Amino acid sequence: MTLPSRARTRALAVAVSAALAVTLASCAGEPSGSAGTGNDIIVGTTDTVTHLDPAGSYDNGSLTLQTQVFPYLVNTAPNSTDVVPDLAETAEFTGPSEYTVTLPEGLTWANGNDLTSSDVKFTFDRQLAIADPNGPSSLLFNLESVEAPDEQTVVFHLISENDQTFPFVLTSFPGAIVDEESFSAEAVTSDDDIVAANAFGGPYSISDYTFNELVELVPNENYSGLVAPAANDSVLLNYYAESSNLKLAVEDGTVDVAYRSLSPSDVEDLSGNDALTVHDGPGGEIRYIVFNFDTQPYGAATDEADADAALAVRQAVASLLDREALSSQVYDGTYTPLYSYVPEGFAGATEPLKEMYGDGAGGPSAEAAAQALDAAGVETPVELSLQYSPDHYGPNSADEYALIEQQLEADGMFDVTLAGTEWVQYSDDRVADVYPAYQLGWFPDYSDADNYLTPFFLTENFLVNHYEDAEVNDLILQQASTPDAAEREALIGEIQQRVAEDLSTVPYLQGAQVAVAASDVSGVVLDASFKLRMASLTR
Repeated sequence: MTLPSRARTRALAVAVSAALAVTLASCAGEPSGSAGTGNDIIVGTTDTVTHLDPAGSYDNGSLTLQTQVFPYLVNTAPNSTDVVPDLAETAEFTGPSEYTVTLPEGLTWANGNDLTSSDVKFTFDRQLAIADPNGPSSLLFNLESVEAPDEQTVVFHLISENDQTFPFVLTSFPGAIVDEESFSAEAVTSDDDIVAANAFGGPYSISDYTFNELVELVPNENYSGLVAPAANDSVLLNYYAESSNLKLAVEDGTVDVAYRSLSPSDVEDLSGNDALTVHDGPGGEIRYIVFNFDTQPYGAATDEADADAALAVRQAVASLLDREALSSQVYDGTYTPLYSYVPEGFAGATEPLKEMYGDGAGGPSAEAAAQALDAAGVETPVELSLQYSPDHYGPNSADEYALIEQQLEADGMFDVTLAGTEWVQYSDDRVADVYPAYQLGWFPDYSDADNYLTPFFLTENFLVNHYEDAEVNDLILQQASTPDAAEREALIGEIQQRVAEDLSTVPYLQGAQVAVAASDVSGVVLDASFKLRMASLTR
């Protein structure tokens, strides 16, 4: 990238937290049009990073960056859901509870360190050892141990036989391989230390890094894997605090690609711009409310602890949500009502919440909510603290939760205290029992119904909301190791029925993937991997 273009981009990146970013571009006298020069691509996003270290994050913003710079043993090819070797030369089950991977000889990290089976063993050992509450170690629930008998061979020993999901897990968050000479074995490694060590093995290395402001990605010449060598000369990833600024940036050519998150009205507006192309991909994103079983009203750690009353509160919330109104009034139909834990389109998906709560047909019911509270002897209005993140799940989150507050309070059954917290603080607070009830969204790690069950409802889960059900835990483990498709789907349906009775979470909306790019930019692929591969972006 030429110096004037790079300097301009850096000025914009520093200013992304305010509308001043747009003013700077205007005052500098820069012409509108494509943001990058030559074949440099600029990507804009509001989706922030929690940690660059794969052991310390379990969110889409972090994954978007990790996917570009870390290698994976196996992956799914673009526009496919089949798991195939990526960094690996071969990867296959060599026994009912044994998965063996072989690596090519001569692999190196971007910093010149050898990349061997020892790094792979180190990666998974540290995930399990650190078990960060904001990390993805819960996905490795079936991993007993990792063996590296020689420099090119890795053997994963599994707890349960016939695990139908383990290869998919390796394509996701905990599957990012790290350099054992650069990462701590016992603690999350800081972003600055990772960048300083040049500890990268994916399609790109990071040449410049300012946390949640700017990342400069340059092709990694040592990369070997499934993704073709980068089709661009570099990628600059700019972080915007406001989606309105992101919209203006892609509209005036300050960025080439806007990826997560534009409002539905912004996407509709931009779709009429001939200089831009709206790209969409398969759904899978869900929105849901999480209840902390210790700190929610009548929770186990409160002075008025009462399990029946706590369940009644959750049931009342489930009955009062008007999903159709949230879909139409907040998201213009771009998100659709969700009555299931596994969204529509995945094998085994059912809709237990539609019949069990509200009016029995998908609509809200104040009568059903009142009956649940009355039966448990709960006095109304119930005081409920409800938290959401205004920056992480798109610009409509404030409207979304204002409407949810209105729906819960409409008939006098709840007195809601609604508050918003920025994501970096939010991700720490939610696992520290700070929020009795709160917003989360989910972007699947892999295209299988298991990924909507295992991370949430195993006894050791990433929600850390004190939900435990031994039977649900056992059913989840059973479905994951059931090879017969029909039998497995039946188990997935049974699990959904059980968790709908417990209401650890209340799902309510399902969405799709969207990116807006300059019309001269190609290589935008949004598929069932739910990853944006920046190496294919080019003009």
